[in-house]
Amino acid sequence: MRIVIAPDKLQGSLGARDVAENIATGLREVLPQATIDIVPMADGGEGTAEVICNALGGSWLKCEAHDPLGRGIDARYAWIDDRKLAVMEMSEAAGMRRLLESERDPLRATTFGIGEMVLDATNRGAQEIIIGLGGSATNDGGLGMARALGFRFLRVDGVVIASAADLPALGRIEKMNVAKLARIIAAVDVRNPLLGERGATRVFASQKGATAEQIELLERALTKLADTVARDLGCDFRDESGAGAAGGLGFGLMSFCDAKIQSGFDEVASLCNHESKMKNTSNGITGE
Repeated sequence: MRIVIAPDKLQGSLGARDVAENIATGLREVLPQATIDIVPMADGGEGTAEVICNALGGSWLKCEAHDPLGRGIDARYAWIDDRKLAVMEMSEAAGMRRLLESERDPLRATTFGIGEMVLDATNRGAQEIIIGLGGSATNDGGLGMARALGFRFLRVDGVVIASAADLPALGRIEKMNVAKLARIIAAVDVRNPLLGERGATRVFASQKGATAEQIELLERALTKLADTVARDLGCDFRDESGAGAAGGLGFGLMSFCDAKIQSGFDEVASLCNHESKMKNTSNGITGE
């Protein structure tokens, strides 16, 4: 008998490999003759970089970045040298895990640190960057990330806009020495658009600490961002599936980085060659 154990993480409890190892321990006690293969899974959320790194024999790199509230941190991401592939998670720099519950503030929280991580991977020669979108503390539509990459967001009077709270006053977007980036894939299984009842703000912002009044402000902020991007950059991804992921970072990655949205599960399964590992299996066990 061959059994494949292929779980995702158990959020706030165990990582995917730890889950699989514990299941395997129990199975070996009652099925000592069984062949058990452990195949940790991820869907673009937290744990994605670790699963891919372990499967492809990668290493971990560190870079200086900023957390959602602008504090300096050491962020890490996976590096697959033979592919010049960087695999990172937006939650590493802009995730809720970086904040105390009392610090949650989607009006001020930004994705600036994500842009810093992307630049670091680019400067190291990355040919492709995969960014897992999950665990976000932000609702800025990728504003902070774009600022780190060289975009400027200005009011009509020329004052710089740096957070979602000020986006309703956005007058124009300028590209200032924007770096040439590697191919970027946004790995996510959230299919929400940017705006509306199923959008980033109305579905997820309350989890990040937004009040009902702030939700209305944030919806106006992302609407203004989308309108200005369409006018100044000539693209409009607000209705694309996944644009609303990670507080609109999906929209930001498509708009400012020419990124492609991919199913997180499919991306992990393809990179880690999970289909071949499932062949000739008597039983499969998964979980999330």
